[in-house]
Amino acid sequence: MVGDTPTRQSGRCTRARPRRRDVAARSPRLPQRQRAPHSLCAATFHPRSDRTSLRMAERRARSGRDAGGLMSYATMRDGVRIHYQAAGRPGAPPVLMIQGLGADLHGWDMQRLALAPLYKIIAPDNRGVGRSDRPDVPFSLEDMADDAMQVLDAEGIDTAHIVGASMGGAIAQIIAVKYPHRTRSLTLACTSGTNPEWRRELLGKWSQVAATKGMDALGREAARWVIGPRSLRRLWPAFGWLGPFALGRPGTDFQAQVNAILSSTEQLEHLSEAVGAIRVPTLVIVGNQDILTPRGDSEMLAEKIPTAELVVISGAAHGFMVEHASTFNKELIGFLRRAERAYRRSFATA
Repeated sequence: MVGDTPTRQSGRCTRARPRRRDVAARSPRLPQRQRAPHSLCAATFHPRSDRTSLRMAERRARSGRDAGGLMSYATMRDGVRIHYQAAGRPGAPPVLMIQGLGADLHGWDMQRLALAPLYKIIAPDNRGVGRSDRPDVPFSLEDMADDAMQVLDAEGIDTAHIVGASMGGAIAQIIAVKYPHRTRSLTLACTSGTNPEWRRELLGKWSQVAATKGMDALGREAARWVIGPRSLRRLWPAFGWLGPFALGRPGTDFQAQVNAILSSTEQLEHLSEAVGAIRVPTLVIVGNQDILTPRGDSEMLAEKIPTAELVVISGAAHGFMVEHASTFNKELIGFLRRAERAYRRSFATA
């Protein structure tokens, strides 16, 4: 049942990948001279600052403010309007950030603030969440991948580093396979290349809760699958801003995205093999306490993608982009720097 206590799902792959690192979710305290508690930079997102940063992002979301970006809309080929925000340094390497099921672009606030001094950040609201339209007809994960590419078109961007979390990670995989010429690198956070029966059943039950009890009830149920138990107790008052749960979106919007995932099950099976053709630098990152997309899912992804490196965050659950933002930001920024250097070298040697 949806209300049952979540249990860890098995799924460890049989052959360990050599390019793997384990990192702790809490790092040593920064020296006094390195701390900048009142400035919006990467140091702001030290573990001791995560709670403060989360509250800052919450206030922005509730007030309708963004993380420093310009609000724009792109019209898709089928007439659907996709809302997105662009932030960061003009002319800097572009980073496209795609959120997961039910979450809008504010789910990236703690990353966008940290990345903005270094990159140009493009963050769209997927169909059915945030300020984007929800079409009256069914749509798929591939439709959302195409949406993301058309958002880049609207910004005049040919290639970008692609970052996806959870469902957004599946969308990012589709982009890397379907649009390899537009993908500088790939970051797959807390995601999977498959959709097993137990997860399809869980999503179906969540969809029923959204339809019958509303998004507030769903938010309370889903939080235990997304947030680690310690963070759930410590940070729960500030987590209400994340996703549609505080935005008053109807449950039918959430159902439409669930249906997009469930209708793409066969496509994901083909995708799980197609990712073997990916040749761009790829970061697969997961929390070792993730029970929604268990570590084994990421291990299998890293095994199949020849250019992948696997990072396991000790003590982190599914929502580590928020509850352990400092650790994730450090890994993401380091990877993007290496990937951008590789991208530039490829042009120099071409």
